Amino acid sequence: MKITFKLYATLTDLLPSGASANAVDIDIPDDTTLNQLIDQYKVPRELAHLVLLNGVFICTEDRDQSGALKPGDVLAIWPPVAGG
Repeated sequence: MKITFKLYATLTDLLPSGASANAVDIDIPDDTTLNQLIDQYKVPRELAHLVLLNGVFICTEDRDQSGALKPGDVLAIWPPVAGG
């Protein structure tokens, strides 16, 4: 299935070639978990601070559930932000 994968701030360098505007469309197996994608794209889990699936926050405990991703979904990840 095809989803849109987005990385922001210091994580953008981890996007594959062909990414544009912090995003890339990728094909993944139907049973892929969020943590499998995080690991596949070499995003250190401790830097996957804010994980949004279609704009909804997904907590760390729920990122290993298969079946969470559906065709056309948008997965966006931000690292922790320092400063005020």
